[in-house]
Amino acid sequence: MDRDRRRALQVWIALNRAQHAVDAPLRRQVEVHDLTMKEFAVLEVLLHKGPLPVGEVGERVLLTSGSMTYVLDKLEEEGLVTRRADDDDRRIQIVRLTDDGRDRIEQVFPEHAVMIQTLMSDLSIREKETLFRLLRRLRDSAARS
Repeated sequence: MDRDRRRALQVWIALNRAQHAVDAPLRRQVEVHDLTMKEFAVLEVLLHKGPLPVGEVGERVLLTSGSMTYVLDKLEEEGLVTRRADDDDRRIQIVRLTDDGRDRIEQVFPEHAVMIQTLMSDLSIREKETLFRLLRRLRDSAARS
């Protein structure tokens, strides 16, 4: 196997292991608040972006239509979000945080952000910036393939 292919495989393995190592404590932190990572992701995007169409929420949190429906059903049952038809196009459902949903995510998100910072504390700001640029390049390159 040539050197470039071997290194690419090593990077893939390291990337997956790093993602798993970061994901596990973040998942536990979110679950303490009786949320799944998918539920947290939906609440977080609504907190930072405001009300959005269902499809856009799904795109932003990387959920399929079926998964999105399931997650929204659960969040709606818990009184954390609402879905209402758009005033201009009734075919589009707009998802909004309820007051309880806003309270929950405003409690969870700051802890989550601190944990992410802590998990990445061995990297300098410059290293984080470099890693960010490299991961975006990798994402863009993979998207073109």
